[in-house]
Amino acid sequence: MAKIYIICLSGEREKLQFAAMAASVAAVSGSEVHIFLSMNAFPYFVKGHRKEAPAEGELGQMMAGHNVPPFYHIFEQAVELGDARIWACSMAMDVMGVKADGMEDIVAGPMGLTKFLSDAEGVQILTF
Repeated sequence: MAKIYIICLSGEREKLQFAAMAASVAAVSGSEVHIFLSMNAFPYFVKGHRKEAPAEGELGQMMAGHNVPPFYHIFEQAVELGDARIWACSMAMDVMGVKADGMEDIVAGPMGLTKFLSDAEGVQILTF
């Protein structure tokens, strides 16, 4: 089985959308997918935080008017329908003062970057 590791850093709608689509397609196609959330992507997976990211450009603005499923919903599908796991950056959790129970249910738990990169050794890594 193929493995794909995705690092989400950006808080921009287009990048989160594409990361979610890549994760979902890979997961439902039988790949093992691991997603690492950090920096500006992290807050969207904290309970109570808004789930709509600002658009970077024209296409991102147009997505809302064309009934494109939101990135968060697509990440949920990747977890529910495929073999995808979402990990929260332990450093980002510390900086924001968020405990594991403060993360949305689709997040498997906290993980450090060193562990994530060690697990991903020799495997394809996508960064958004």
